[in-house]
Amino acid sequence: MGKKALILGISGQDGAYLAELLLMKGYEVHGTSRDHEVSYFGNLRKLGIHDKVQLTSMVTSDFRSVLTVLQKTNPDEIYNLAGQSSVGMSFDYPVETFDSIMIGTMNLLECIRMLKRPVRFYNAGSSECFGNTPSPANEETAFRPRSPYATAKAAAHFAVANYREAYGLFAATGILFNHESPLRPARFVTQKIITTAVRIAGGSEERLELGNLEIYRDWGFAPEYVDAMWRILQHDSPEDFVIATGQMYSLKAFVEKVFETLGLQASDHVDCRPSLLRPSDITYSVGNPEKALKLLSWQAGTKVESVIEKLIQSAQEG
Repeated sequence: MGKKALILGISGQDGAYLAELLLMKGYEVHGTSRDHEVSYFGNLRKLGIHDKVQLTSMVTSDFRSVLTVLQKTNPDEIYNLAGQSSVGMSFDYPVETFDSIMIGTMNLLECIRMLKRPVRFYNAGSSECFGNTPSPANEETAFRPRSPYATAKAAAHFAVANYREAYGLFAATGILFNHESPLRPARFVTQKIITTAVRIAGGSEERLELGNLEIYRDWGFAPEYVDAMWRILQHDSPEDFVIATGQMYSLKAFVEKVFETLGLQASDHVDCRPSLLRPSDITYSVGNPEKALKLLSWQAGTKVESVIEKLIQSAQEG
């Protein structure tokens, strides 16, 4: 019989792509959302897999809810992709962000410890924990979080490491740098850029309003990054891994490439608004994925220019 996986946050970008990957590998896939009976699960429907996964409700900040679902599904692997996922939104809702990420992770770890089952646990970490990284960050780079989101992710990262060391759990964190896809929600800046630029190219007279363009990010392609998540749990021992392309690209260059691909000049359509600046931001963010290549045989294959082309094509197709 194949393995059984439980994906928390299956309705999101990464959760949907991960579900697709695991189904292809023969897994029985279970997924959770806060209320599976009213959630639309649009990403699962876009991938054509909505009827191939088993869905249930779970509130990760509610210990009893977590325990009940783990007892019911009895998974071999758990992928924790749940929690508030927007850096910008975390400045407006810091307590909710910390509660959904840190408390949710602690509840999962404690339930796994109590149930004493040989489950493998993947935790979705974040490059935001590093803060500024002018030089590529690796697994030994110190955390210097600069947002409530990053602070919560850093706390969850150390909780996973503590349960691994203190209780012997197979618990590992993937420290993923930025990764995009057509399934990314509209509130994320990359999707905002793509969808607005496509409308402008189609005749709209609107302006694209952005904050700081002089930031640099390490952008990859989401379907490749969920493969790294799976590989982390297949490794012989539970270890943390940086997952990245190793290349930086400025937001300004990203915007210019989008408009150039659409046959337009970015400077004719883009305004920078001080009101859109974050209270604190990261200027440079780039990762060193050498450990993932060496131990997992994983390497990013899609460059940012190709990611942009895929996003534009998807937006044009509607």
